[in-house]
Amino acid sequence: MPPSPRALAAATLLVAALAGCAAPSGGARSEPSRTEAAARPDRPAGPPGLPGMPPVLDPRDVYAADRAGKLAPAVKDFPSRVYVPNTNSHTVTVIDPATYKVIETVPVGNQPQHVVPSWDLKTLWVNNDLGDSLTAIDPATGRKGRTVDVSDPYNLYFTPNGRYAVVMASMDRELVFRDPQTMKVAKTVPVDCAGVNHADFSADGRYFIVSCEFSGELLKVDTERMKVVGQQKLPLQGAMPQDVKLSPDGSTFYIADMMAHGMWVLDGKAFTTPELLPTGKGAHGLYVSRDSREMYISNRGEGSVSVFDFARNQLTKKWHLPGGGSPDMGGVSADGKVLWLSGRYDAEVYAIDTASGKELARIPVGSGPHGLAVYPQPGRYSLGHTGVFR
Repeated sequence: MPPSPRALAAATLLVAALAGCAAPSGGARSEPSRTEAAARPDRPAGPPGLPGMPPVLDPRDVYAADRAGKLAPAVKDFPSRVYVPNTNSHTVTVIDPATYKVIETVPVGNQPQHVVPSWDLKTLWVNNDLGDSLTAIDPATGRKGRTVDVSDPYNLYFTPNGRYAVVMASMDRELVFRDPQTMKVAKTVPVDCAGVNHADFSADGRYFIVSCEFSGELLKVDTERMKVVGQQKLPLQGAMPQDVKLSPDGSTFYIADMMAHGMWVLDGKAFTTPELLPTGKGAHGLYVSRDSREMYISNRGEGSVSVFDFARNQLTKKWHLPGGGSPDMGGVSADGKVLWLSGRYDAEVYAIDTASGKELARIPVGSGPHGLAVYPQPGRYSLGHTGVFR
C-alpha cells in the first residue's frame, strides 16, 4: 500500500477442561489407545496453546474450521455482502456478491483503511485511520452503529483467545492492546520500527509476527506478555512488507512485499532470516483457499494473482486481470469459488473465479478502495484484518 498522507507527513491450543483431564475417582487416568484417538479427529493435540484459545481442530491444519460453507451459528443468517472501504471517499461501498451490484454506500470516518470482523463475528469494524476512530457495522442488517475514538487505527487484530483487540497504530509507532468490546486501552506497546500494519498468529496463539512497512522490518510479539521479543531487518534494501499469513501446518509465515515483488518465507519459531520467493510486481495480499491447499497472492503492481501450492511448496499458476488493474486486499467467498480483491488505484473491485482465474466482474466503487471484507465467512472466530478465521 502507498504511504498514507499521514505517513508521508510523519515519514492454544486451549488446555483441556479440568473436568476432562481429571483422573477418575480411585485411580490414575489411562491414555486412549491409537484406535480411540483416531476415532476422535477433533480432539486437541500438541503442546498447550494460549490460555483461553479455542482448541485447534486439526494440528495439521489451522484453517480446518474454514471449510466451504461451514458458517458459525452466529453468522449463518447474515446476508452475504462485500464491504469495501474507500480511503479517499471516506465511505464503505456494500456489494451484493450474487448480483455484483452496489446496494449501498455508507459514510464513515476519514480515510477508512480496512473492514475487520470482530473476534466474536458479530461486528464489522471500519478502521478510520486519519479519523482516529472505529465505526461499527452490524452485518446482520448492514446498518452503521457507534463510532469509537481510537488513535491511528490503521489495522485491527484480535488475540486468539478473544481477550484483546490489537490496534496497529502505524504512525503512532505502537501496538495497542484494547478491550475487544469497549476498545478501552489495556496496554500500549511502543515499537522501534516504522509502519506496523499486518500480522498473523502462530498455531498455538502464543506469538504473532508483525510487518513494519516503512522500515522494512519484522517483529515477533509474545501474545500473553504483550511484549516484542524479536525484531529483524529484511535482507533487501527498500523492502516494504505487507500482508502476513501462516501456513496451514503452522510451520511457516509468509509475508508479501510490494518492493521485493514476492513473499518472504519465515520460520516464525526460530525467527531466522527469511528467504524470498518472487511472485510478481507489487505483491500485497495473501489469501488461503477453502481447502487449505493453495494461497492466492495479489500482485498489485502488475494486475495479477499468483497461486502458491502448499504441498508442492511452489507457485503453480498466475492469473492476469484483463486490461490490467491494481489488485490489493480482499478475501475468499464462503463457498470458496470467488476471490474478491479491491482495485486500489482504479476505484473498482474484482471478482475472480478461483477454479479458472477468470475475471467474473469488475465493479466501480469509491476512490482508493482498500481492505475489503467478504462477509460472512466460515470459521469459529476472527483474528482480524479483512477476515483471518480459525
